[in-house]
Amino acid sequence: MTGATLVLNAGSSSLKFAVYPEQRDAPPLLRGKIEGIGNRPRMSARDAKGTSVKQADLIQLNPNAVHDELIPLLIDWLNARKGGVTITAAGHRVVHGGQFHTGPALVSETLLNELDYLARLAPLHQPHNLAAIRCIAATSPDMPQIACFDTSFHRTQDRLAQLFALPRALSDEGILRYGFHGLSYDYITSTLPAHLGDRADGRIIVAHLGNGASMCALKRRRSVATSMGFTALEGLMMGRRCGALDPGVVLYLLEQKGMTVSEVTKLLYKKSGLLGVSDISNDMSILETSDASEAREAIELFCYRAAGELASLVTSIGGLDALIFTAGIGENSALIRSLIVKRLSWMGIELDAKANEQSATHIASSNSAVDVLVIATDEESVIARAVWDIRNQENSDPSAV
Repeated sequence: MTGATLVLNAGSSSLKFAVYPEQRDAPPLLRGKIEGIGNRPRMSARDAKGTSVKQADLIQLNPNAVHDELIPLLIDWLNARKGGVTITAAGHRVVHGGQFHTGPALVSETLLNELDYLARLAPLHQPHNLAAIRCIAATSPDMPQIACFDTSFHRTQDRLAQLFALPRALSDEGILRYGFHGLSYDYITSTLPAHLGDRADGRIIVAHLGNGASMCALKRRRSVATSMGFTALEGLMMGRRCGALDPGVVLYLLEQKGMTVSEVTKLLYKKSGLLGVSDISNDMSILETSDASEAREAIELFCYRAAGELASLVTSIGGLDALIFTAGIGENSALIRSLIVKRLSWMGIELDAKANEQSATHIASSNSAVDVLVIATDEESVIARAVWDIRNQENSDPSAV
């Protein structure tokens, strides 16, 4: 049995996982997910060749199983697989790292306490991310764990890009624009030289469009500005989240509609976005096949807001050399890409219709003033690399604890 790294992305009702050999930048040995946690969970997995693992060979799950039960079962299952591996380290996606974490960090109790405080800024994700870490710490206390933060990538932004126009005392205590989806942006930037050559360090905007959606403006492959802010609620319209909203709407809901803070939170995080506007689904693929006018309006609003956000980000980098689409919608929806780019034709952006329909890597027409690419993101590989780097540094540094 050889050692391997387990990468986890724990959500409220799902657990995505990947297993990587102890070798930097090696492809995964296995990828999978457990969905429906707490309500008849179901598991799926694919091996290194992309072949689905047979249902009979997966974990037989308790219908009421929760994360604390499933994670140890997953590790035992991975260790026991024929021709398998021994899990020797774990890497985790952690949404919020605050102001001071500019890169991944080795987990300690002090770090966990710090991240607990930040959970109030990412209530949909952070508590579940940390629960997975604590579960492994309880069952495998000697296993090193690495936290990789979605916010870290954006710490290269200058102060103006991070400030709200609020009293200075509030900014000083940490009410700032942090930005998210950093692991995805980190991966995309690592691939740009292969796709763009010398232009990889130019003025680039990456559109991470999925159930959660954001954009990031890059220069020299560093974050200059991004659409998300203090929380993952700001910016683009998303699957269930409203995105940017006049704060007066929140005051109105509280004062005039008599809604509680909990009700407003649920409205903005879970009942808005594509789901709220369409009153049909938060799934873009479902909306695209619907004949309902409400579905079309939700799609149009999504693209209108995305084009407007992109145009505003261009000002932060002084122009645009390339536009990258990534994540579930960005990688798979030719319609969404075409509708967004259509609104940006004044910038000289033009798609090759056939390449776009095929979701080719390069989809700009020969006449386009801006390169347009579709690149699949891979956040898990970024986490696996971070685990390798930190463990390798520890092993080579005699002063490391």
